[in-house]
Amino acid sequence: MIPNRMRNNRDSKKSKLFMQIFCSITAIIILTVTLCVLMNTLFLGRTYLEHKKNGMITTYDELNTAVHGNYLYKAHYRITFEKLASESNLSIVVMEPDGTIRLSTEGENITSRMQNQLWAMLFQSDSANNVEIYSTNNYRIIRHTDSRMDGDFIVLYGNLSDGNTIIIRCAVQSIHESVNFANRFLLIAGLLSIMFGLFVATLLTRRIIRPITQLTEISKKMRNLDFEARYVPRERVNEIDELGDNMNMLSQNLERAIGELKQANNDLQHDLDIRSQSENMRKEFLSNVSHELKTPIALIQGYAEGLEDGISDNPEDRKFYCDVIIDESKKMNRMVQQLIALNQLEYGQDNLSMERFDLTTVVNALIQNSSLPIEQNGIIVEFDGEKPVYIWADEFFVEQAVNNYLTNAIHYAKYDKKIKIWTEDAHKDKGTRLCVFNTGDPIPEENISHLWEKFYKVDKARSREYGGSGIGLSVVKAVAENLHRECGVYNREDGVVFWIEFDS
Repeated sequence: MIPNRMRNNRDSKKSKLFMQIFCSITAIIILTVTLCVLMNTLFLGRTYLEHKKNGMITTYDELNTAVHGNYLYKAHYRITFEKLASESNLSIVVMEPDGTIRLSTEGENITSRMQNQLWAMLFQSDSANNVEIYSTNNYRIIRHTDSRMDGDFIVLYGNLSDGNTIIIRCAVQSIHESVNFANRFLLIAGLLSIMFGLFVATLLTRRIIRPITQLTEISKKMRNLDFEARYVPRERVNEIDELGDNMNMLSQNLERAIGELKQANNDLQHDLDIRSQSENMRKEFLSNVSHELKTPIALIQGYAEGLEDGISDNPEDRKFYCDVIIDESKKMNRMVQQLIALNQLEYGQDNLSMERFDLTTVVNALIQNSSLPIEQNGIIVEFDGEKPVYIWADEFFVEQAVNNYLTNAIHYAKYDKKIKIWTEDAHKDKGTRLCVFNTGDPIPEENISHLWEKFYKVDKARSREYGGSGIGLSVVKAVAENLHRECGVYNREDGVVFWIEFDS
């Protein structure tokens, strides 16, 4: 048995599975957005500068190649020169050592500014406004801050292989401004992603949790030996659906195995009980049968002899004699059937067949079969027969036991003439208790312990009146013992309650 505290803790953890998956997915989305913002803050500026630097180097190499090919200053190369500058968003000026402009992608004003910027860099190389990024023997790349224009530039200046001076400049947006803008964009995109992710996470989590919850409920029922529930796979089968199919097969196998085990246990218990009780029960049985059959046999014999001797010529008298003979024959037949059933139970000649069936269906059928004597006696029967109650037992002998209770209740119902039948949980062990109550006189306390003895009658005259032989309750007792359960009776203020328990 699992302690209640441990079971409660485990059920609490199960209930949090939805939140665990939901929070995990949400955390992944938030972590991804945060990581993007952090990487953008740390590496975007460096990557931006590196990209501009490589673009300038590539442009310088291509122009130097054109110098070696002696076509840099040709008219046909002018379009290539302009295209090379525009693709990388560069401003390019090539001038001779005396300052004469040979090539320029900009107008006169910008070209003049680039010349002035070159002189400022050459003569203020140690200034804080100039930060060297990269240099070779032929050129230098620096980051230059122009206070007049309040802007940053990346500038490559140096000499081509023909001795002319080259200036390549690119205006650089403020790195911090770019990073801040990118971060704001990422935050907005991240918030939208988180909202969408939460929605997707909710749908996805519920889709995952729903079959798991269904399997959990089925496992709880299986723990309580209820094997009626079945898992229904979805259209798209996955590992959870395969688990559900396996649980369905496990449920069927367990139900079959438990039935076989109960059958084997009952067979074994019967064998042990029969060995120690068979001889004494046989002697007691023969003695009681002989005693009970004396009276009906004597009556049949006496009235038959009277008919044979022609004791009366009155047709009504002869009919009365025949009715007595038929009535006594029916009582003997009923008693013999009860004796046969009792003998089978006590001597193990008919082993009980353990099966799982609905007790409610059995009770409803017996009430229907007894509808005629119930109506003739003006009795009201109350039974809530809508909800099924499943038990493990032998349906044939359970029907006999319940029928004996119902028959007794019909014959002994008095005063309000009510019969009430209900089921409840067994008081000791796990199981189901069936109770049959009838209004009427209470049973004397000194007689209650003897009710289950064969051929015992509290009111012999009343029993004789409706054909009771004192065997019915003995059959009930034998059924309960063969099922290894209990039966009993107790008085209430307005009547008597008989009960019997079954495995469920």
